[in-house]
Amino acid sequence: MKPSKTRIRAILFDWAGTTIDHGSRAPVEVFVEVFRRIGIDVSTAEVRGPMGKAKREHIAALLALPRIADSWRERHDRTPTETDVDRLYADFLPLQREVLARHCEVIPGVPEVVSECRRRGIRIGSTTGYTRALMDVVAPLARDGGYDPEVIVCSDDVPRGRPAPWMNFRAAEGLDVFPMSSVLVVDDTAPGIEAGRFAGAGTVAVTRTGNCLGLSQDEAASADAAELATRLDAASAEFRRIGAHYVIETVADLLSVLDDLESVAPSEA
Repeated sequence: MKPSKTRIRAILFDWAGTTIDHGSRAPVEVFVEVFRRIGIDVSTAEVRGPMGKAKREHIAALLALPRIADSWRERHDRTPTETDVDRLYADFLPLQREVLARHCEVIPGVPEVVSECRRRGIRIGSTTGYTRALMDVVAPLARDGGYDPEVIVCSDDVPRGRPAPWMNFRAAEGLDVFPMSSVLVVDDTAPGIEAGRFAGAGTVAVTRTGNCLGLSQDEAASADAAELATRLDAASAEFRRIGAHYVIETVADLLSVLDDLESVAPSEA
């Protein structure tokens, strides 16, 4: 069910796979390498499953997968502990900083859509599963590429990451925008859409540029058209199953969502 018609006052964008890093490649590359270094091969599909969570929680989710847990027990003769999660997370952070600089390209259409939203009086915030230290790498590069949200809320700014709603509340507070029904959350992962729903915001899921497809811009452009359409349809169906109010392929398509929401919005005169 779509949210009620309303005047949208703020949009909270996710980062990797939504506004930068077409295909959300950087986190996948690092998770695979961190586990490879301890002698466990993890697949891209396994890594993408928990995407959207805070990175430490993501590592814990991977270690809880039966196949990976079995591989761990074979190597260590015990189940992984919180200390093991902390150690892998400590290895993850510096490697992620190194990789991020190669994956901060702003996705086409984002600067233009953000500019139009601001022209309409809509505030622009953002949330991310990256930590503040990681965003210190990402944000300046995105700014150089034409994307500079007013507020950035990171996973380590709140007690718990997605799908908990706290980052969305913190971002709305930073923008001084309420009620949450006047906010749109735009994300390319299931935990991100769930976090938006839990916050009481409208939600817009992104398919083509994000984690569910996992393709770079060039890979998506050269993919078999029929196969690509099938995968996009499957991603859209899954997002609608978990309750996304709208599904679009890229942020470049967002203005049609705004037009629909505001077409018969109550007057605020």
